[in-house]
Amino acid sequence: MMRIDAHHHVWTLARADYGWLTPERGRIYRDFGLADLAPHLAAAQIEGTILVQAAPTEAETAFMLDVAKSSELVRGVVGWIDFDAPDAADRVDAIAEHELLVGLRPMVQDIADDDWLLRPELAAPLEAMVRHDLVFDALVLSPHLPRLVQVVDRHPDLQFVLDHFGKPRLATGDIAAWKDDIASLATRSNVVCKLSGLATEAAPNWQLADLREAVDHALACFGPQRMLWGSDWPVVNLAGGYAQWFAAAETLLADLSSDAKAAIFGGNAARIYLSSRGRPTSLK
Repeated sequence: MMRIDAHHHVWTLARADYGWLTPERGRIYRDFGLADLAPHLAAAQIEGTILVQAAPTEAETAFMLDVAKSSELVRGVVGWIDFDAPDAADRVDAIAEHELLVGLRPMVQDIADDDWLLRPELAAPLEAMVRHDLVFDALVLSPHLPRLVQVVDRHPDLQFVLDHFGKPRLATGDIAAWKDDIASLATRSNVVCKLSGLATEAAPNWQLADLREAVDHALACFGPQRMLWGSDWPVVNLAGGYAQWFAAAETLLADLSSDAKAAIFGGNAARIYLSSRGRPTSLK
């Protein structure tokens, strides 16, 4: 079965729409393209990727689609549209014409209104996503999870992917509420969980033990058929890098069957993102 990195980015600073990407970000404050990613994929024997938005602009989505068109490596793109626009549903219809687009992701973690997900105006664009078989990638923080449960219940036909486990507070160890919310979210069959972004949520110089409780809990709740692995590269360079995170994930999942690991490291991403959109890939 093909291995798929279900979550990575590329960016060009000159595009100037990455508001969060400032010089203070240190080693990731530079351009990153597919050529920079290629050695990491080769080392991990990964054959395909899902390219995910990193700026809240439709211009960046067009940029990513151009990157994807130029490389067979990118199997699908998770982009962005202005969900607050009065014509948001029409924007979904328009962008869905691009077959390489497999999902959309509002940057909920950066929205000041914690109740933004509950806005009734979101119903129309989310229903448009259902019509086009687009996945909703949920970039949320732990406090947003109860709101996300409500949105999931309102849209049972929409596929949701919880990015980065919902960002549990691993650095402080304050994850009791997160565990309850994950257990609740996992009872909804239209949600899967992305094993990504944990290294940057942990304390500096993290160890496997710092991640294990969260990984074991999410795995127990969602099961291996509803978990996708992603690198979150190049953001992961702030917390050890691609190889360290990939090795940690392999170790944390070492007790699973070969079929279960194959699902997490590729099969589930192919099923969730690429069954009806994106570049075709074998599910076998």
